[in-house]
Amino acid sequence: MGALLDSLAAGFEGDASRRALLDEVLRDGVPQRAESWKYTSLRQLERRSFAPAQAVAVDAALLAAIPAPRIVFVNGHFDAALSDLSTLPAGIDVRPLSQLLQGDDPRAVNFLARRYQRPDEPFARLNAALAREGAAIRVEAGTQPESPLHLVHVGAPQDGGDAAWHLRHFVELRQGASLQLVEHELAAGEHAHLGNALLHAHVADGARLSHVRVQDAAPRATLFARTDAVLAREAGYARTDLELGAALSRHELNVRLEGNGASLQADGVLLADGRRHVDTRLGIDHIARDTRCDLTWRGLAGQRGHAVFHGGITIHAGADGTEADLSNKNLLLSADAEIDTQPVLVIHADEVKAAHGATVGQLDPTALFYLRSRGLPEPQARALLTGAFCREVLNAIGDGATRALADAALDRALARLGA
Repeated sequence: MGALLDSLAAGFEGDASRRALLDEVLRDGVPQRAESWKYTSLRQLERRSFAPAQAVAVDAALLAAIPAPRIVFVNGHFDAALSDLSTLPAGIDVRPLSQLLQGDDPRAVNFLARRYQRPDEPFARLNAALAREGAAIRVEAGTQPESPLHLVHVGAPQDGGDAAWHLRHFVELRQGASLQLVEHELAAGEHAHLGNALLHAHVADGARLSHVRVQDAAPRATLFARTDAVLAREAGYARTDLELGAALSRHELNVRLEGNGASLQADGVLLADGRRHVDTRLGIDHIARDTRCDLTWRGLAGQRGHAVFHGGITIHAGADGTEADLSNKNLLLSADAEIDTQPVLVIHADEVKAAHGATVGQLDPTALFYLRSRGLPEPQARALLTGAFCREVLNAIGDGATRALADAALDRALARLGA
């Protein structure tokens, strides 16, 4: 074992079944030559050690722009003082996982039974063995709240050096329900912690989940996130991801469209500046008939940043009538930056409409010349073009306050990039 796994195992607390899961990960180690990790090396991370995360206090002013209702985790620990669920409407139940684990209803934590076996998914496997905290969000049938629910992760410095935490979230929308979920990744000071979060989303017949995720973690942080979603008949899932922070980040979005007429819209921006490495991997499975996915992703890499994108769509046998579209466009903003993109489309059904495409290029010199000829200085002209390139993906955000929050986060990141 490397120092990474040794240190994570040292913080184990759990029963024999969880210990068996952890032992399997320790036996297999982290992937070195797996195809799914081809462009994201874990060798440096494997040599690092992390202590168990501690509950620390942070200034409430950090959350001034995030309204209630919200549930907050600081260094992986539920923070009751910063959370505010008092405005939750009837029909929505939001609780920390630690509270459910202390209860007497095992059905409330059934989602913890999900197991991961593949050697190339080590952080999901570690999460299954080590996570003891997270948010459980359940929306009753027909409930359609107007205000978003905010799920907030805060990383903060702590005594004892670099720390690690593991969070397991569950979001369930029952028949005809809807929810706007806004997920935040924030920093309350400089740190180099490791966060490992896994979110399960179950969207029942006719339900609608809108999900915005703004990842703006500390510049030296390491983040691994995974979202596993299942969509039933006529269910809809629309999400927007902004990957703006951390030194090393990877998000795996896996969606199974299992009900006829289910639809997915997943858009995002990957921004790699400085020496940041940002990796997003999509795995979309069309199982049922007449399903649809629209995927629009934009990547930016400047200075010595490295952006990685894998867009995988599989249309299974029997999924006739599927419509699938993937667009991944990327801008290289410096000679030392790097972008790797892999669009993958696998079709096992008839009567489908599917298209995918990926490009890597630079700012259009003609457009840049036009703006400069109209009196704009070059930095301002480049910023205008780069901003326009990214903002297309924000158009799907329907809530005005959430759109303003996403715009502000993107503006800060673009300013850091010098775009």
